[in-house]
Amino acid sequence: MALVLRVAMQFVGILLSLLGWVLSIITTYLPHWKNLNLDLNDMENWTMGLWQACVIQEEVGMQCKDFESFLGLPTELRVSRVLMFLSNGLGLLGLLVSGFGLDCLRIGETQRDVKKRLLILGGILFWTAGVTALVPVSWVAHVTVQEFWDERIPEIVPRWEFGEALFIGWFAGFSLLLGGCLLNWAACGTQAPLASGRYAVAEMQTQCAYLENGTAHPSV
Repeated sequence: MALVLRVAMQFVGILLSLLGWVLSIITTYLPHWKNLNLDLNDMENWTMGLWQACVIQEEVGMQCKDFESFLGLPTELRVSRVLMFLSNGLGLLGLLVSGFGLDCLRIGETQRDVKKRLLILGGILFWTAGVTALVPVSWVAHVTVQEFWDERIPEIVPRWEFGEALFIGWFAGFSLLLGGCLLNWAACGTQAPLASGRYAVAEMQTQCAYLENGTAHPSV
Protein backbone atom coordinates (compact mmCIF):
# COMPACT_ATOMS: atom_id res chain seq x y z
CA MET A 1 0.00 0.00 0.00
CA ALA A 2 2.85 2.38 0.84
CA LEU A 3 4.49 1.61 -2.49
CA VAL A 4 1.25 2.33 -4.40
CA LEU A 5 0.79 5.60 -2.51
CA ARG A 6 4.38 6.63 -3.17
CA VAL A 7 4.17 5.92 -6.90
CA ALA A 8 0.77 7.66 -7.14
CA MET A 9 2.11 10.79 -5.45
CA GLN A 10 5.11 10.82 -7.76
CA PHE A 11 2.87 10.41 -10.81
CA VAL A 12 0.44 13.15 -9.78
CA GLY A 13 3.29 15.43 -8.72
CA ILE A 14 5.16 15.11 -12.00
CA LEU A 15 1.94 15.63 -14.00
CA LEU A 16 1.02 18.77 -12.05
CA SER A 17 4.55 20.09 -12.47
CA LEU A 18 4.50 19.37 -16.20
CA LEU A 19 1.13 21.12 -16.51
CA GLY A 20 2.39 24.13 -14.57
CA TRP A 21 5.54 24.33 -16.67
CA VAL A 22 3.60 24.26 -19.95
CA LEU A 23 1.15 26.89 -18.68
CA SER A 24 4.00 29.12 -17.52
CA ILE A 25 5.46 29.04 -21.03
CA ILE A 26 2.06 29.93 -22.48
CA THR A 27 1.73 32.77 -19.97
CA THR A 28 5.13 34.14 -20.94
CA TYR A 29 4.25 34.63 -24.59
CA LEU A 30 0.48 35.23 -24.38
CA PRO A 31 -0.30 38.90 -25.20
CA HIS A 32 -3.20 39.08 -22.74
CA TRP A 33 -1.67 40.21 -19.46
CA LYS A 34 -3.83 43.35 -19.56
CA ASN A 35 -7.09 44.13 -21.37
CA LEU A 36 -8.47 47.55 -22.26
CA ASN A 37 -12.07 48.03 -23.39
CA LEU A 38 -12.96 51.36 -24.98
CA ASP A 39 -16.41 52.62 -23.98
CA LEU A 40 -16.56 54.87 -27.04
CA ASN A 41 -15.90 51.99 -29.41
CA ASP A 42 -17.14 48.57 -28.33
CA MET A 43 -15.76 46.95 -31.48
CA GLU A 44 -12.15 47.70 -30.52
CA ASN A 45 -10.25 46.10 -27.63
CA TRP A 46 -6.62 46.45 -26.63
CA THR A 47 -4.44 43.81 -25.00
CA MET A 48 -0.89 43.95 -23.65
CA GLY A 49 1.64 41.24 -22.88
CA LEU A 50 5.32 41.08 -22.03
CA TRP A 51 6.41 41.30 -25.65
CA GLN A 52 3.75 43.14 -27.61
CA ALA A 53 0.56 45.15 -27.56
CA CYS A 54 -2.41 44.15 -29.72
CA VAL A 55 -5.62 45.73 -30.92
CA ILE A 56 -8.63 43.55 -31.71
CA GLN A 57 -11.20 44.85 -34.19
CA GLU A 58 -14.21 42.99 -35.48
CA GLU A 59 -13.57 43.88 -39.12
CA VAL A 60 -9.78 43.58 -39.22
CA GLY A 61 -9.10 41.02 -36.47
CA MET A 62 -6.04 41.10 -34.21
CA GLN A 63 -3.06 43.26 -35.06
CA CYS A 64 -0.01 43.21 -32.78
CA LYS A 65 3.14 45.31 -32.52
CA ASP A 66 6.25 44.23 -30.65
CA PHE A 67 7.78 46.52 -28.07
CA GLU A 68 10.80 48.18 -29.61
CA SER A 69 12.83 48.86 -26.47
CA PHE A 70 13.32 46.72 -23.40
CA LEU A 71 14.45 49.66 -21.29
CA GLY A 72 11.40 51.66 -22.36
CA LEU A 73 9.02 49.19 -20.71
CA PRO A 74 7.54 49.70 -17.25
CA THR A 75 9.55 48.17 -14.43
CA GLU A 76 7.04 45.41 -13.71
CA LEU A 77 7.11 44.21 -17.33
CA ARG A 78 10.90 44.18 -17.52
CA VAL A 79 11.25 42.21 -14.30
CA SER A 80 8.40 39.91 -15.35
CA ARG A 81 10.26 38.94 -18.51
CA VAL A 82 13.32 37.89 -16.55
CA LEU A 83 11.37 36.03 -13.87
CA MET A 84 9.18 34.16 -16.36
CA PHE A 85 12.26 33.04 -18.30
CA LEU A 86 13.77 31.90 -15.01
CA SER A 87 10.59 30.02 -14.12
CA ASN A 88 10.54 28.25 -17.47
CA GLY A 89 14.19 27.23 -17.14
CA LEU A 90 13.82 26.01 -13.56
CA GLY A 91 10.70 24.05 -14.51
CA LEU A 92 12.52 22.28 -17.34
CA LEU A 93 15.46 21.49 -15.08
CA GLY A 94 13.07 20.19 -12.41
CA LEU A 95 11.43 17.86 -14.91
CA LEU A 96 14.77 16.42 -15.97
CA VAL A 97 16.08 15.99 -12.42
CA SER A 98 12.91 14.57 -10.87
CA GLY A 99 12.36 12.28 -13.86
CA PHE A 100 15.50 10.31 -13.01
CA GLY A 101 14.33 10.03 -9.41
CA LEU A 102 11.00 8.34 -10.17
CA ASP A 103 10.59 4.80 -8.87
CA CYS A 104 9.09 3.63 -12.16
CA LEU A 105 12.37 4.43 -13.93
CA ARG A 106 14.75 1.47 -13.82
CA ILE A 107 17.88 3.61 -14.18
CA GLY A 108 19.79 3.66 -10.90
CA GLU A 109 17.22 1.54 -9.10
CA THR A 110 19.83 0.16 -6.69
CA GLN A 111 20.89 3.67 -5.63
CA ARG A 112 17.83 4.61 -3.61
CA ASP A 113 19.50 7.48 -1.79
CA VAL A 114 20.50 9.09 -5.07
CA LYS A 115 16.97 8.77 -6.48
CA LYS A 116 15.57 10.22 -3.26
CA ARG A 117 17.89 13.22 -3.49
CA LEU A 118 16.93 13.73 -7.13
CA LEU A 119 13.25 13.78 -6.18
CA ILE A 120 13.86 16.28 -3.40
CA LEU A 121 15.97 18.48 -5.67
CA GLY A 122 13.30 18.31 -8.38
CA GLY A 123 10.63 19.34 -5.88
CA ILE A 124 12.72 22.31 -4.75
CA LEU A 125 13.24 23.37 -8.35
CA PHE A 126 9.48 23.20 -8.95
CA TRP A 127 8.88 25.28 -5.83
CA THR A 128 11.29 27.92 -7.07
CA ALA A 129 9.75 27.84 -10.55
CA GLY A 130 6.29 28.29 -9.03
CA VAL A 131 7.36 31.27 -6.93
CA THR A 132 9.15 32.93 -9.86
CA ALA A 133 5.96 32.52 -11.91
CA LEU A 134 3.63 33.85 -9.20
CA VAL A 135 5.71 36.94 -8.41
CA PRO A 136 5.54 38.66 -11.84
CA VAL A 137 1.89 37.76 -12.38
CA SER A 138 0.91 39.09 -8.95
CA TRP A 139 3.07 42.19 -9.40
CA VAL A 140 1.43 43.11 -12.72
CA ALA A 141 -1.99 42.46 -11.17
CA HIS A 142 -1.13 44.72 -8.21
CA VAL A 143 0.01 47.56 -10.49
CA THR A 144 -3.12 47.13 -12.61
CA VAL A 145 -5.36 47.45 -9.54
CA GLN A 146 -3.48 50.53 -8.34
CA GLU A 147 -3.82 52.23 -11.73
CA PHE A 148 -7.47 51.24 -12.01
CA TRP A 149 -8.38 52.95 -8.72
CA ASP A 150 -6.00 55.89 -9.12
CA GLU A 151 -8.08 59.00 -8.41
CA ARG A 152 -5.59 61.23 -10.22
CA ILE A 153 -6.62 59.72 -13.56
CA PRO A 154 -9.81 61.27 -14.99
CA GLU A 155 -12.81 58.94 -15.09
CA ILE A 156 -13.17 59.40 -18.83
CA VAL A 157 -9.77 57.73 -19.43
CA PRO A 158 -10.09 53.97 -20.05
CA ARG A 159 -8.46 51.69 -17.46
CA TRP A 160 -6.49 48.51 -17.95
CA GLU A 161 -8.00 45.36 -16.41
CA PHE A 162 -6.84 41.80 -15.74
CA GLY A 163 -6.11 39.70 -18.81
CA GLU A 164 -6.49 35.97 -19.25
CA ALA A 165 -2.73 35.41 -18.98
CA LEU A 166 -2.73 36.49 -15.33
CA PHE A 167 -5.19 33.76 -14.35
CA ILE A 168 -3.26 31.18 -16.38
CA GLY A 169 -0.05 32.31 -14.66
CA TRP A 170 -1.60 31.96 -11.21
CA PHE A 171 -2.78 28.46 -12.04
CA ALA A 172 0.65 27.58 -13.43
CA GLY A 173 2.45 28.82 -10.33
CA PHE A 174 0.21 26.95 -7.90
CA SER A 175 0.45 23.79 -10.02
CA LEU A 176 4.24 23.94 -9.83
CA LEU A 177 4.13 24.49 -6.08
CA LEU A 178 1.70 21.63 -5.50
CA GLY A 179 3.64 19.31 -7.79
CA GLY A 180 6.86 20.07 -5.94
CA CYS A 181 5.16 19.44 -2.59
CA LEU A 182 3.90 16.03 -3.72
CA LEU A 183 7.32 15.01 -5.01
CA ASN A 184 9.01 16.00 -1.76
CA TRP A 185 6.29 14.26 0.25
CA ALA A 186 6.79 11.12 -1.82
CA ALA A 187 10.54 11.29 -1.25
CA CYS A 188 10.52 12.08 2.47
CA GLY A 189 7.17 10.90 3.78
CA THR A 190 7.06 7.35 2.42
CA GLN A 191 9.57 4.52 2.45
CA ALA A 192 11.39 3.76 -0.77
CA PRO A 193 10.50 0.41 -2.36
CA LEU A 194 12.90 -2.46 -2.67
CA ALA A 195 14.90 -2.76 -5.85
CA SER A 196 13.11 -4.62 -8.57
CA GLY A 197 14.24 -7.35 -10.93
CA ARG A 198 17.34 -9.39 -10.25
CA TYR A 199 18.39 -7.12 -7.38
CA ALA A 200 15.24 -7.94 -5.40
CA VAL A 201 15.69 -11.66 -6.14
CA ALA A 202 19.30 -11.56 -4.97
CA GLU A 203 18.29 -9.84 -1.74
CA MET A 204 15.54 -12.41 -1.07
CA GLN A 205 17.98 -15.28 -1.67
CA THR A 206 20.44 -13.75 0.79
CA GLN A 207 17.75 -13.44 3.45
CA CYS A 208 16.66 -17.07 2.92
CA ALA A 209 20.26 -18.26 3.32
CA TYR A 210 20.54 -16.55 6.68
CA LEU A 211 17.23 -18.02 7.83
CA GLU A 212 18.31 -21.54 6.85
CA ASN A 213 21.52 -21.16 8.85
CA GLY A 214 19.51 -19.95 11.85
CA THR A 215 21.24 -16.57 11.96
CA ALA A 216 19.81 -13.11 11.73
CA HIS A 217 20.37 -10.88 8.75
CA PRO A 218 23.32 -8.61 9.47
CA SER A 219 22.38 -5.01 10.03
CA VAL A 220 23.47 -2.46 7.45
